[in-house]
Amino acid sequence: MDVFPEETREAANLLKQAVPNMVRHDIPPNPIHYALWYSYAQGNNAELKQRLDRIVNNFAVFPPEAAIKLYREYIINGELEQARSGQQQVIDVVDTLESEVTRSLDGGKNYEKSLKHGLEVLHEPVMDELPSVLEELLDSTYAMQEQQEKFLYRLQAAQAEVQYLRNQLKKTQMAASLDALTQVFNRFSFNRFLEQALAEQHPNAALIMLDLDHFKAFNDQYGHVLGDRVLQTVAQMLREQTPSHALCARYGGEEFAVILNPCGKLDEARALAEALRAKLQSLRVKVRNTDKTLDNITASFGVALAQPGDTLDSLIHRADEDLYRAKRSGRNSVGAKTDNLTKTRSK
Repeated sequence: MDVFPEETREAANLLKQAVPNMVRHDIPPNPIHYALWYSYAQGNNAELKQRLDRIVNNFAVFPPEAAIKLYREYIINGELEQARSGQQQVIDVVDTLESEVTRSLDGGKNYEKSLKHGLEVLHEPVMDELPSVLEELLDSTYAMQEQQEKFLYRLQAAQAEVQYLRNQLKKTQMAASLDALTQVFNRFSFNRFLEQALAEQHPNAALIMLDLDHFKAFNDQYGHVLGDRVLQTVAQMLREQTPSHALCARYGGEEFAVILNPCGKLDEARALAEALRAKLQSLRVKVRNTDKTLDNITASFGVALAQPGDTLDSLIHRADEDLYRAKRSGRNSVGAKTDNLTKTRSK
């Protein structure tokens, strides 16, 4: 199924709606923008419409990076989903064909067995032609089996090739979702998963943000190679210490995030954040080829619980506020002890 299935006349009408929208918001005419505002005019994707409305209301100039992100999420990814669906249909058809051919082959072998048995018991033929007829039938059965076996072999080879392509697609999708250095989810995947959690009718998620303390000074003193090792160590710790329903991501630079979904209580998220803080503080980083142990690595944490009506920005903002309270209180701590629903941030 195509993302843009309209007939020519309908497509022209939609384009007539899309272009004035682009002109009204001073959006440059390029293929990405045309695709986004054409989809906007279609009205089939309420989430994309809300995102576009929010951007044009909040920005004087439509940010190019926002357009690329929306195009990737709502246009390209939609095509990928349809491609994956079509691929699964092919796999199902191949599986069915293999099953049917195997059943047919088994039936042919049973037929062969019956014919052999018939020849064995015919010590004295009832009629002169019967043995030759049965021999001919047996030869035909051999030929049928040989053809079926060849077809089954080719079918199984095709099935193996389809499965290989399917696995390669999964690997490619996973590589696009992960941060190359730390192998936790990247910022794009984090945004997508958090938006999905908040889109639920009754959001039941919590967000933990952590920022490594004095990391710039660490990089300046020990170099970026060792700094990268620290980031990899922190990411591994997060993967190992968070529950199976949590999602860990590198938010940017030395900042990480953990999405807990489900999580109904702020105290539950704070308890996990405190456990992560203590575990991180206990880690020791050694310089390779020496016995030298570096200073402890610590981080400041911020926690926020999703509320009805929260957006991606509002939830991150509250967690960020909580994190900065931890920074101001001396670092290596988990935000404030009070509920973090404040809407203003101290500078």
